[in-house]
Amino acid sequence: MTSRELLAALSRRLGDPALDAAVLGEGNTSMREGDTMLVKASGAVLGAARPEDFVPLVLAEARELIDDERATGADVDRYFDRVAEAEGRRPSVEALLHVVLYDQTPARVIAHAHPTAVNAVLCSQRPELLVEGALFPDQIVVLGATPLLVPYIDPGLALAREVRARLAGHIDAHGSPPVTVYLQNHGMFATGATADQVIGMTAMAQKCARAIIGAETLGGVRFMPADEVRRIDTRPDEIYRRALLAEGGER
Repeated sequence: MTSRELLAALSRRLGDPALDAAVLGEGNTSMREGDTMLVKASGAVLGAARPEDFVPLVLAEARELIDDERATGADVDRYFDRVAEAEGRRPSVEALLHVVLYDQTPARVIAHAHPTAVNAVLCSQRPELLVEGALFPDQIVVLGATPLLVPYIDPGLALAREVRARLAGHIDAHGSPPVTVYLQNHGMFATGATADQVIGMTAMAQKCARAIIGAETLGGVRFMPADEVRRIDTRPDEIYRRALLAEGGER
């Protein structure tokens, strides 16, 4: 399949009602190809995505806009208008955040969704429960030991810049970027190597959120001890399993 076909197939899986991760025009997906990325067009529906629903962006051009401290939302609109004139479709408003994630992580594929259970926690009084600790070993293997939580910011240029700053701080603190990014009152980003991996990450985040909600009804969440989380995160067999999941399967 072509990259567009692969991305359309991923998007339909992400928008499948069975996953409960996106409805109507919610969410977006992208795939990196060298110096460019394909990203979902604004208004396209994930569950009905077609190869023509994706717009190419030159990463360096978008990065220059993010880097320019004088640039505003109006400059982004003009840039997206130029892309629409050339490609026939306007990029998703969150395309710049995809650019930041490709700059700061080794991801080749990104899935952004609004899973219902995840958003129940993100919209609660305690969104930090998604990042304060780990509930069980497979959460660590699939979602990483140190996911990132970002306070609510209106999607667009300001959010992309804030996430970039927080990613830099996370890398300084932990030595590597997070693979999962949660946006308060908004949704989540899964960054990975394959479509299968980011779908699995989204499903695992949904499971974790449901477990958190259930645990809270039984007296509160009890996270794994921090030293056990570190041990799982660095165990050779779990690193091997994580690599297999990144390739799209497990043995």
